[in-house]
Amino acid sequence: MQEHMVATAEARTGRTRLLIWPLAIFAVLAVVFALALTGGDPSRLPSALIGRPAPAIVLPALEGLSDGARPIGGFNSADLATGEVSVVNFWASWCVPCVQEHPLLVALKERTGVKLYGVNYKDQAATARRFLGRYGNPFVAVGVDANGRAAIDWGVTGMPETFIVNGKGEIVYKHIGPISAETLESKIIPKVRAAATR
Repeated sequence: MQEHMVATAEARTGRTRLLIWPLAIFAVLAVVFALALTGGDPSRLPSALIGRPAPAIVLPALEGLSDGARPIGGFNSADLATGEVSVVNFWASWCVPCVQEHPLLVALKERTGVKLYGVNYKDQAATARRFLGRYGNPFVAVGVDANGRAAIDWGVTGMPETFIVNGKGEIVYKHIGPISAETLESKIIPKVRAAATR
């Protein structure tokens, strides 16, 4: 009888261990994945587009956008291969990090003179115009990506994202997420200047 009780207790212990191990492994994996998602720098993700020609795009102008004297047009891939360095920024008026980043785009244009091209992503024309009216328009052209096709072609994972394109129309740098003051100084401006010397 006592042997039977010992055997039953051992069987229960064995079953408990079988149940605990998968749960413990799952918990460890969950912690590892959570740390990877929150602790990593998304701008370090590699892009298959670096060193390649920018994907072909033809983006219509943001309806009703002007600088007061003339309408501001859309743009296409040929505009990015004119011998000058350019910066392409995907943004939207509904994007909170885009609001935080925007003054730094204005500063980038003022400090480097680089041509900035804006890609307005899945937005309403009126709210996009209000955004630029309120925060300033650093863009020489603003193209509309109404259906998100350009963002897919460019490998954009979320708003905002910024690309530096050399004079030959090749992407030389990709920044995921909003540009910070530190990033502007340590990465964006040096990459723009380096692309200009090539």
